[in-house]
Formats: sequence, C-alpha cells, structure tokens
Amino acid sequence: MILVTGATGTTGRHLVAQLIERGAAFRTLVRDEARGRALGADHVVGDFDDPASLAAAMDGIDRVFLASPGAQAVAGEQPMVRWERNVIDAARDAGVRYVVKLSTLNAGVGRPMSEGGHGAIEEHLKSSGLEWTMLQAGPFMQNFLTPTASLSDEHGNLVGPAGQAPAAFVDAHDIAASAAALLTGEPHHGRSYVITGPEAIGYRQVAAKLSKGRGEPVGFVGESGETLVRRLRGYGLPDAAAEGLASLYDAMGAGAYGQVSDAVERLTGTAPRDFDAFMAANTKSFGALT
Repeated sequence: MILVTGATGTTGRHLVAQLIERGAAFRTLVRDEARGRALGADHVVGDFDDPASLAAAMDGIDRVFLASPGAQAVAGEQPMVRWERNVIDAARDAGVRYVVKLSTLNAGVGRPMSEGGHGAIEEHLKSSGLEWTMLQAGPFMQNFLTPTASLSDEHGNLVGPAGQAPAAFVDAHDIAASAAALLTGEPHHGRSYVITGPEAIGYRQVAAKLSKGRGEPVGFVGESGETLVRRLRGYGLPDAAAEGLASLYDAMGAGAYGQVSDAVERLTGTAPRDFDAFMAANTKSFGALT
C-alpha cells in the first residue's frame, strides 16, 4: 500500500486523483480531517512534527510519496528538512521499502531556500537504507494560475528576473503522473529524474501567454537581484528569506532552470504538457480560452 504525504498540496492533489484512476491501494496523510475527506480517498490524520502519528500512518505501508510544504520565510534550517526527516525515519522504522521524493532542480546542501532544504533531505534519504527515487522538478506552471500566485508589481505586471534565459516550467499534473508510475510499478532505486515540461520559455513569453489566457494585458518587468530583495522586504519577508528568494530568481534569469528533460515521457509514456496545454487544462483560471 502507498502512503501519500503532502496530499492536499499542489502535486499531491493531482497524485491522489491519478492513483484513484489507477485503482491503486493507498491512503493519504493529512493534518485536517475535513480536507482529508474532501480528497475522496482513505486518509489518516497526522502531523509531520508528531512521530507517533507518523508511525501510525505507516501501518501496512510499503511505499511512500514524500512531499511537504515548501520553503518558509524563516532564518536557519528550513522546517521542511525536519518534517521530511521525520517521515523518512518513521518509514524506515516501520519497514517501508521504497520512497519517491518530490524534490527540486538544483537541490544541494547549502544552497538557498528550497534548493538547500531539498538537498539536505535528499542526503538523509540516501543514507536511510530505504530504496528511493528523487523527482527533481523544475519551476511549477501553477505559480501562474492567478495574479497573486506569482510576483507582480503595483500595475499588475509580472515580475521576474532581469536575465532573459528561458526556464523549463512543469505542470504539477506531470510530476504527479511520474510519481504515480513509479509508485505503482517497479522501484527505480537510486535514480534521480529531472522533471520538466517539453520546452523552456522566458518570462516575456509567459506574460504574453497569460495575456491571452486572462483576456487582459499582462506586462513583464525584469528586476535585478538587488531590486527584488527590496521588493520582497517590502512584502514583509525577513532579510535572509528575501535574499535567498531573489538569488533563485537571479539564477533562473541566468539559465539555471533551462534544462529540458524527457523524463516525464520516459516514465509515463506520455509527453508532458507545454504552457498552452497547461492553460487549456485550467480554464477556471484562464477564462478567455473558453
């Protein structure tokens, strides 16, 4: 049986739906009973900071999808590191065989924000004795579902890096499809897959596509790392978090997220969605396409 952590998150909700379609035996770990019921699947209530609840959730489980809330605006170690270590330790103690971890492109110990958090978790998982596969996802297309989901300026323009290098954005639907294939098939132990969409596009292209999808002009403003830090501080982020997030935008603009991978198609047999297909699948957000 499969345990899905992060089941109400961006990728987890897609994974739950796809496992239901496959008729897979699974349960979800949720913090809120009502949200668990809304998923329409077997669920158990627990908390990443409650080892006893994690141990109970592992009863009868042999495979785990590992995901947790992303990087937080805090100083020091990211909470996600503690949360996911707790799940890994509970899985090991319960005799779980295999973990598929949702990670990020460029994960590495000592890197900023989510990259560093995922890097530390990956190292812990690799040393746990469990079989594992890492899904190192590119930037999520879901970050553009609504104007408030992405950075915007006071005029509604999309804010991004000053550098114009393209990025290989990915639909969470395709990350979930890759996870579902691994969780219901033979384990790919010791493998790390970069999970992206089929193309790399720049923020100006994204803004043009959003304009069509929303039926109103969406401009683009590229900002330097220093300017982004000031903007993020103005939103209330602590200095360290603002600097870390701005450095990720700088890296994106310099091409750090431009790698296009064919892993989704190799794992699932189906090509991943491009940005246009992503918008077509989310017409509630992009009503001008209907």
